[in-house]
Amino acid sequence: MKALEIVETGPQALVQDLGRPGLAASGVGRSGAADRAALRLGNRLVANPEDAAGIEILLGGFCARATALLTVALTGAAAPATVDGTPVGHHALILLRPGQELRLGPPPAGLRTYLAVRGGVDVAPVLGSRSTDVLSGLGPPKPEKGHELPIGPEPPTFPLIDVAPVAPPPAGLVTLRVVAGPRDDHASDPRGLAGTIWAASARTDRVGMRLEGATLAVPEGAGSLPSEGITRGAVQLPPGGEPVVFLADHPVTGGYPVIAVVADADVDRASQIRPGQPVRFRYS
Repeated sequence: MKALEIVETGPQALVQDLGRPGLAASGVGRSGAADRAALRLGNRLVANPEDAAGIEILLGGFCARATALLTVALTGAAAPATVDGTPVGHHALILLRPGQELRLGPPPAGLRTYLAVRGGVDVAPVLGSRSTDVLSGLGPPKPEKGHELPIGPEPPTFPLIDVAPVAPPPAGLVTLRVVAGPRDDHASDPRGLAGTIWAASARTDRVGMRLEGATLAVPEGAGSLPSEGITRGAVQLPPGGEPVVFLADHPVTGGYPVIAVVADADVDRASQIRPGQPVRFRYS
């Protein structure tokens, strides 16, 4: 059986595909890869369907051993990578022979690196998806040291390119495009969000990016609301005035006002912002 044996997980390693859409009315969030573009690129490189499951690796420290001949690709945060001690690149095809180990160090920028394997990670799906939702606990168990992740059969198509020239996530100021949210009147200065340079909080995770460095005033009497639906990229304003940008594992409803929504393409960029990194918003 083709498999990847987990030698080290690092801070967090999760199996992720593109999630389980269409279940929000039943209280089930979509989840899926935090940086969807990175997972899609990895799958395209190894000629998988774009929604095949891969491994999302937080801040490196990961190591896996091939039990059979495998073709893989790394995308997202450019963690220094080696195969049996020999450096290998990102956004490129990598051949793992039986017994060889792929090891990742901490990336210089970005948070999440994606490991795509030709054939996809073939763990049992839950509600139609192989994604692990850290908020609800749905999905396959988190990989642990000694686990073997089965790899599915190779697709009938073959990789078309060896390398994709893609810039790594930026290390400095990141600008996210937003549109006004349905409750933008629940901030005293609706455009104050764009007039501040924020910083990602250390409390940032797959649920949301917490922002700090300033507060937005909330009009008197404009507190919490009856719970409303929440989407990925929603910018919610809690009573403390520090906004939260919801990411892949966001709740399906929330009672604090959504004052803005990040453009869908920029939510992937938001998922690579590290704690302490500066962030600003631009209305489009």
